[in-house]
Amino acid sequence: MLHTPEGSATEALEERFAAPYLLTVRPSVGAVDLALVVENHPDGARGRVWRSPEAPGELLPFEVSTSAILTNDGRWIIDLDDGGGSEVGSLVATSIDGTARVELTPGREPFVLRGLATSFDGSALVATVVDEKGFHVLMIPASPWGEPRVVYSNPVEAWFGLPAADASLVSIDTTDHNPGIRRPLITVVDGATGETVATLDDLPDGPVRAVRFSPVTGDDRLLLNTERSGFSRPVLWHPRTGERRDFDLTDLAGEVIALDWNAAGGRILVLHVDGGIHRLLELDEADGSVRVVLEGGSFAEPDIASVHPFYWTSYYAPDGRIRALRSSWDVPIHVTEVASDGAETPLIAPAPVPPGRPLTSTLVASADGTRVQLWSGSPEGREPLGTVLEIHGGPMLVAVDAYNPSAQAWIDAGFAYASLNYRGSVTFGRAFREGFWNAGGDREIEDVAAAIAWLRAQGLADPASTFITGASYGGHMTLLSIGRLPELFAGGLAHVAVADWSVTIEAMNPAVRTVWTSWVPPELVERFSAISYLDEVTASVWVNQGSIDTRTPVIGVQGYVDRLRTKGGDAVLEIFDGGHEPTGLNGAIHDQRRMQQLALRTLAGERWDNADLAPSHEH
Repeated sequence: MLHTPEGSATEALEERFAAPYLLTVRPSVGAVDLALVVENHPDGARGRVWRSPEAPGELLPFEVSTSAILTNDGRWIIDLDDGGGSEVGSLVATSIDGTARVELTPGREPFVLRGLATSFDGSALVATVVDEKGFHVLMIPASPWGEPRVVYSNPVEAWFGLPAADASLVSIDTTDHNPGIRRPLITVVDGATGETVATLDDLPDGPVRAVRFSPVTGDDRLLLNTERSGFSRPVLWHPRTGERRDFDLTDLAGEVIALDWNAAGGRILVLHVDGGIHRLLELDEADGSVRVVLEGGSFAEPDIASVHPFYWTSYYAPDGRIRALRSSWDVPIHVTEVASDGAETPLIAPAPVPPGRPLTSTLVASADGTRVQLWSGSPEGREPLGTVLEIHGGPMLVAVDAYNPSAQAWIDAGFAYASLNYRGSVTFGRAFREGFWNAGGDREIEDVAAAIAWLRAQGLADPASTFITGASYGGHMTLLSIGRLPELFAGGLAHVAVADWSVTIEAMNPAVRTVWTSWVPPELVERFSAISYLDEVTASVWVNQGSIDTRTPVIGVQGYVDRLRTKGGDAVLEIFDGGHEPTGLNGAIHDQRRMQQLALRTLAGERWDNADLAPSHEH
């Protein structure tokens, strides 16, 4: 059992989730140095307006999401009003004092948001919205607010509409050339008429994705990332002339991902990722030379299937100074300004959380020899009580060296912790990212098995005390793993999961239904669904699902839990009041307390379904 008194363990857990910490910084696009700072607070995500070099201001009098943006005059917060987390709603502008509210899409049916950006001159807002009819890019006059007009529309997946500096052009990552396959090309349309100006396509060698237009009015060049080599590299392209400059950077292994562009200074901020390890670099546009800005930790977290391509990222201030967002497993996100000589000036300090443990990166060979990244760490000076393997969501996301209070809480409680970047994760190249396609879960299951085998070789991961956990696709993988690898796990702790893809896909919101229909065609649904392996499940199961989740609705797990219970399995379904992406320290500590409580029950030889569980919670 725990080596510390119960009161001490409870106090440590509460302290771990006590301090609000930074979730993201969304700089405004304009000449004024402004940003929306979003923090995780007890009741959810809260925002502050940051007018650098001053400290961020007081909390805004209303909640915001991590997708919200600040207009470049600092007056309005733009966000999706989705009724508390359903991800389906309407776009609104709220004045920073909370006294004024403008409906930006009046009369439009509720939609999912898949892109939100303002032009550098402040004249327009571009929103990429998804409804049952398809994917649409809206141009909304912003000074003053005006009626939106559609500049692009297609029933096939399209993401991240981005305006030129004066909104005369809009780029969109489109897939209508190859429906159902997430290998986009760039379509650039006229911002006034919606007519196609140009397209850029590197297929079949690799997709291309837009990053940003030049912020200099009259300079219509577009910064993008291509994968012609199989790994991401920056490109500058002029859609009106076709002129293109590729930065091949052949001396750098792995991915080099363009993050931001100081066009006036001829510099590009890039993230170098090799084997999952980050370096922040700066590329000189004139001669192609590269200098190292910072090393150690992480400097961006990709989020390529949401409203923005990064959950958080380092960027350039309007005057060209580098704003480095930096984090590691034991240090929350903080912001520093980096001079050309590498000197750092702290701007936003990391939240005062308890000391934690850094995690170690190991590349583990999977069944076919593919090397997958595994982060791992153990409590210091004691034998672990058990092992927890976490699987990230997505699948086209990634676990980076960034603060994770849940990971630290598991280690605080005496467990070894590991996090796996399985095939399907981004930043490891195109073949790795697409490695799960059309395999019915086989590749991911092989990667999970390889991770557990490596942990066993380190003296960890005893099947009697090993647990697997994850959210969204990670929740799906949690349930799939305890069915297909039942001999490896004593318990599965699944958040916002999927167990039956046949009913889930039908009930999903339209922004995700299209791609999942292609990734899980009818002939693979049974193999891909955890509900197909109920007869093999011996682990205890906890499923934590959002009541208004439209990505992974409750219907996708209800039948799994009911049938497992009928067969005598040990299963608990807990439904919280919220959607797919819960925030809030109160909800997070509830979930962590619940998971640790259930894991300790297993170690004591007790079932989960007869535990005296506290009432459900709100996120």
